[in-house]
Amino acid sequence: MKRWFLKTVVAAACITGTVAPTVVHAADTYTQTRYPIVLVHGLFGWDSIGPVDYWWGIDTGLASGGAKVYVSQVSAANSSEVRGEQLLAELQRLQATYGYSKFNLVGHSHGGQAVRYVAAVAPQLVASVTTMGTPHTGSPVADDIKAGTTATGTTAWVASVANAFAAVISLLSGSPDLPQDSEAAMNSLTTAGAAAFNAKYPQGAPSSSCGQGTELVNGIHYYSAGGNAVLTNVFDLSDALLTLTSVSFKGSSNDGLVGKCASHWGTVLRDDYAWNHLDEINQAFGLRGLFAPDPVAFYRSQANRLKSIGL
Repeated sequence: MKRWFLKTVVAAACITGTVAPTVVHAADTYTQTRYPIVLVHGLFGWDSIGPVDYWWGIDTGLASGGAKVYVSQVSAANSSEVRGEQLLAELQRLQATYGYSKFNLVGHSHGGQAVRYVAAVAPQLVASVTTMGTPHTGSPVADDIKAGTTATGTTAWVASVANAFAAVISLLSGSPDLPQDSEAAMNSLTTAGAAAFNAKYPQGAPSSSCGQGTELVNGIHYYSAGGNAVLTNVFDLSDALLTLTSVSFKGSSNDGLVGKCASHWGTVLRDDYAWNHLDEINQAFGLRGLFAPDPVAFYRSQANRLKSIGL
């Protein structure tokens, strides 16, 4: 089956193709950026599986204000570089097909490394990079998983199970041909793996621990944000898993999978949203803390920020 490289949500016009896109008519121009916005999922992520979108309500929320939005699908589990190359190929095909000159890239979690990779190797294609809940300096959770599987000799077994899970995700989301390598993903997300990646692609790196980085590098604007809550809604079953993984942080501020300071890259918009790692993409199904901000509103305000500076 031929895999279509982008599932689209188009605000003002219907783009023709083999798979008909969903069309959302703009109610205003609040999010009408000059360049299209591309949303890139994290580890074990997807574009949509049936009625369940990874970016729950976010793509349509952006499109309702005039943005042209594309939801990317890269490997559910693979290294930062492999996922980055997949994203780059998608953008190049999109550019060749529709003539876009640049893109505003938004990455959640491991998707943040994918968008940074593209910005580093093909800066001519990128207007801005926004990362949300990305473990730019690695995650203690990945460190603990690697240490545990290495000590018990179960690395290959755990990787095979995780690869099968990732393959099912890609199959259900209509991308069965994407390669899965959960061990490579784990290595990318460890402290050591992230440090090696940052040494190759340092654009936007903070100048100090838990500090901010240069916003404008090679003509690309870099932004980041993150949450620092874990158990945010007792009705959200995913909160229980994040409560377990948060133990790896030994009491330091985190969103369940990513440390507060690890989310910093470029200009830090905010690192203390009352969201956990899944709240950051409005999951599960929009459940979050009673008084927590609306994640959709964050992405809309960021699009408006990009619009205000001509991007």
